[in-house]
Amino acid sequence: MTRAQPHPRILVVEDETDIARIICNALDDYGFRWDHAATGRRCLQAAQQQPPDLAIVDLGLPDMDGMEVIRQLQDASPCAVIILTGRNDVTDRVLGLELGADDYLVKPFEPRELIARVRSILRRYLRSADDTPAAPGSALFSGWRFDASRHGLTAPDGRDVSISAAEATMLLALLRNPNRILTREQLIGERNVDPYDRSIDVRISRLRRKLEDDPQNPRLIKTVYGAGYLFCSAVAWE
Repeated sequence: MTRAQPHPRILVVEDETDIARIICNALDDYGFRWDHAATGRRCLQAAQQQPPDLAIVDLGLPDMDGMEVIRQLQDASPCAVIILTGRNDVTDRVLGLELGADDYLVKPFEPRELIARVRSILRRYLRSADDTPAAPGSALFSGWRFDASRHGLTAPDGRDVSISAAEATMLLALLRNPNRILTREQLIGERNVDPYDRSIDVRISRLRRKLEDDPQNPRLIKTVYGAGYLFCSAVAWE
């Protein structure tokens, strides 16, 4: 099932025909371009052929665990991700966020709520893309290199480090504002962030595990309690 609409492109990964139809019809109604994959393998093939801007991934797929689909998707074709699940389990939600998902919805869901979340997430990503520095757009900090145009992260020893689209968006916000406290709202470009939204803290935790020698005692990304986060490094753009 495919519709040719203007960007952005959304990949719907759902094996239940009725639910897939509800999602795709809602996306149609609001002018989004979408593709549908009924299996995890078809999702990964479609993403490899044309990376989506956002993927809506059901965890209960017939051929692969949805968490594994998200992991492979973020490794090969990083994009925004909304988890769709019938599992009302906090552990699953946290694990999904740890793997790079941006949000989740529990079935049954209201299509208008799904559209609202799609719009919110895409605003963050598209705003980040619009603000990306001119080519080559690479940030150098503490021996690291981050290529903003392709979300490529290179360690001081030359290793390529995998980074999800959600992590890249947050890292970009930090790199643009070194040695300045950023609130949770500033980090994701949204007002009125739910104080119980753990996705921001989870992404910061993931970034620390990739950037810091000792994530429990970070040198680069410090928490300023009651205020936000501080990126403690000089940053040079080239």
